[in-house]
Amino acid sequence: MAEDKIQQVMEMIEGLTVTELARLVKELKEKFEITGPAFLAPGAAPVGAAGAPAEEQLEEQTEFTVTLTSVGEKKIQVLKELRALTQLGLKEAKAIIDSVPSAVKENVSKEEAGKIKEKLEEVGAKVEVK
Repeated sequence: MAEDKIQQVMEMIEGLTVTELARLVKELKEKFEITGPAFLAPGAAPVGAAGAPAEEQLEEQTEFTVTLTSVGEKKIQVLKELRALTQLGLKEAKAIIDSVPSAVKENVSKEEAGKIKEKLEEVGAKVEVK
């Protein structure tokens, strides 16, 4: 008998327009004082702010991108340091400097990103790690 009632309600809901369905959801939330996610499947993980499961958000970022945001006044010193850090040729390193902001290295560890940032900032460049 309960199955019949559920089936009837489902058929009624299927016949609603989007506007009517939105109003129904709003009224149900108000009537039953629902403040959080109401329709989680059994065993479903709670969703965090960015839409990923909460466990995934707690994982620490392991890969970083080092981006050169400004060369500063010592362009030649920045160019030399950039070549030493990345093993790039003169032409490739100059292209990075000329197209600021540009990625210096991608998918590097936190330690390596920190070292690159420190070395480039020592010669007057501005660097961002993401």
